[in-house]
Amino acid sequence: MSTGNENVGPLKGLKILELAGIGPAPLCCSLMSDLGADVLRIDRTFDSKLGLPRDRRTDLLRRGRKSVSVDLKHARGSEIILRLVEGADALVDPFRPGVAEKLGIGPE
Repeated sequence: MSTGNENVGPLKGLKILELAGIGPAPLCCSLMSDLGADVLRIDRTFDSKLGLPRDRRTDLLRRGRKSVSVDLKHARGSEIILRLVEGADALVDPFRPGVAEKLGIGPE
């Protein structure tokens, strides 16, 4: 019986770092996870006064991967992301052009 946690498939062994976003990025990473990739999702931190966060247990686009929250607007957060990218095979960037550079995590 399958538990759904096995990393099998054509992408087995790939390490993907996903910066949380909306639209195609989470769907893409869900599919890569389904195909065996090891995906780590970087969620944004939030101020609880601004609204209710999504319930992580019922968000279908988070399935099959681990997640951690990092404040990308803080210098320490950028350092964490850059360290994680060093060990990843790919980075999925959901931001508009130029946003990653402003956060200090662009390709340069």
